[in-house]
Amino acid sequence: MNSMGYKGYTARIEFDERDDIFVGRVLGMRDIISFHADSVAELRAQFHLALDDYLADCAERGVSPEKPASGKVMLRIRPEVHAAATIAAQAAGKSLNQWADEVFERAAQA
Repeated sequence: MNSMGYKGYTARIEFDERDDIFVGRVLGMRDIISFHADSVAELRAQFHLALDDYLADCAERGVSPEKPASGKVMLRIRPEVHAAATIAAQAAGKSLNQWADEVFERAAQA
């Protein structure tokens, strides 16, 4: 995935061949923050401007800006996978939360 990061937010970048522009959209949020430009340098500037405008708008309205992730994950997995993960965590001397955090991090970086 082509992406850009700014102030803890990540945007997915795509090239729109029809319009001959780069298009970006901030990921992991219900609010839609998108931007576009003709060059990568301009796209980065537009990303910063769009996100700064979003944060300023939130401050002006007195609301907390949405964050891409809260750090809380609710999962439903098969009981046998849950049991195997618990055993793997215990074998590693970790809590299931610590073990899962490391597994998620490795998977996200792959």
